[in-house]
Amino acid sequence: MSSDPSDEPDPERLKQLEKRIREVKKTLEPGPRADEHYSQANIAWRMVIEMVSGLGIGFGIGYGLDVLFGTIPLFLVLFTFLGLAAGVRVMLRTAREVEADRLAEQSAREEGK
Repeated sequence: MSSDPSDEPDPERLKQLEKRIREVKKTLEPGPRADEHYSQANIAWRMVIEMVSGLGIGFGIGYGLDVLFGTIPLFLVLFTFLGLAAGVRVMLRTAREVEADRLAEQSAREEGK
């Protein structure tokens, strides 16, 4: 009677099979997509848009305040310069973010070697 195979699956064989399936799935996983990383052109356009939007918002607020108070060039010039400063600040923050991402990616590659 002990020579008859049982209908129950062998748990050890199932664990080995699951392990082999996981290993094969890992080898078949696609690599990271190329569009997940920003190209230099995308970063440059982002910085240009940040600068222009800062200038535009500053210009708009300054012009609106000048029209409201009747002081034509005063607030326009002041808020345009403030918009320029805000745009430069955001651009520098973006540059630091890109540099940090690049350094993290480079250190990850060096650790993988």
